[in-house]
Amino acid sequence: MRNITASAWDSLLASQSEPTPFMRHAYLWAMEESASACPETGWTPQVICLYRPNASPETGLAAAAVLYVKPHSYGEYVFDWAWADAYHRHGLDYYPKAVGAVPFTPVPGSRLLADSKESKAALIQAMVQMAQDAKWSSVHVLFLSGDDLQATEEAGWLERHTVQFHWHNAQYEDFDHFLASLNQEKRKKIRQERRKVHEAGVTFKTLRGQEIQTQDWDFFYKCYAQTYFEHGNAPYLSRDFFQRMQDTMPENWVLFIADKDGQRMACSLIAIQGDVAYGRYWGALERVDCLHFEACYYQPIAWCIANGFVRFEGGAQGEHKMARALLPVKASSAHWLAHPSFADAVERYLEKEGRGVAAYLENLEARSPLKKG
Repeated sequence: MRNITASAWDSLLASQSEPTPFMRHAYLWAMEESASACPETGWTPQVICLYRPNASPETGLAAAAVLYVKPHSYGEYVFDWAWADAYHRHGLDYYPKAVGAVPFTPVPGSRLLADSKESKAALIQAMVQMAQDAKWSSVHVLFLSGDDLQATEEAGWLERHTVQFHWHNAQYEDFDHFLASLNQEKRKKIRQERRKVHEAGVTFKTLRGQEIQTQDWDFFYKCYAQTYFEHGNAPYLSRDFFQRMQDTMPENWVLFIADKDGQRMACSLIAIQGDVAYGRYWGALERVDCLHFEACYYQPIAWCIANGFVRFEGGAQGEHKMARALLPVKASSAHWLAHPSFADAVERYLEKEGRGVAAYLENLEARSPLKKG
């Protein structure tokens, strides 16, 4: 990303249908420069830029995408381990493959940046040509926008769908007004969970943008890293990555810090852009019943209501989010496989899987926590 003009990239991103902070030049560059997503961690970036003839790099960028060449499938949240196993059992190499995604970030948004439908089609064609020349088994564009999905479908790529959970602001006046929209069972449950945190003596402080100082980022990272270590994993993102967020993108972050007995003991971090908020990371140094729900859902939802944000995206997976009024939505990915027979087999598999996802969504929607009507 260091070789791409940041202003040109971000200007093209801003013109897309679903821009997110995670596709900003500074964010992707921070992934590389902090060694969070780099060849050593199995994420080798391949940036593709298409320029208009006789134009400068600053003004002539017509289309752009970043692919990561990978020897594994970690950190993607769209699971293709079974595909890799099938390749292996047939004596074929699934890796390396190329992934068009934001590393470790299952947030839907624009992935194929382009100034026109024709530029986007040319970009997709260039990605396929790169894959064929490099002998990658496949190219996967994950959590892409609706117009990106339409463009890859027109190019003959395969579609895959999964389910996420997002909260939508129905012009709520405050958190109690929001609670009034839920059925009695869910309303009672949320109040009980919030009461447990309050009775444990936990209070919250909210910091936004440049209010988040270095010591606050230090505390956040301590909590974030401990949560990963408690689950037996090293954290995906380095402390240097978050330092770069403080230095280059402070306006895109909100930090909720929990205090108990005069000591900071937990926090959650969300990203923001426009009128949308994205739940990202959390961690705690001490266990308190229901603290996760308060830090990761109720505090951000209350903040979104108070600040006029229209949507809070809770991220991948987790039916438990529905009980907190994060409702199911479909998220999509697009896939190109070089091997014709495997492409046919995967297409049949995805047709069956897609029917299952549709039935799952229908079942979830029937269990909505909102009052009927």
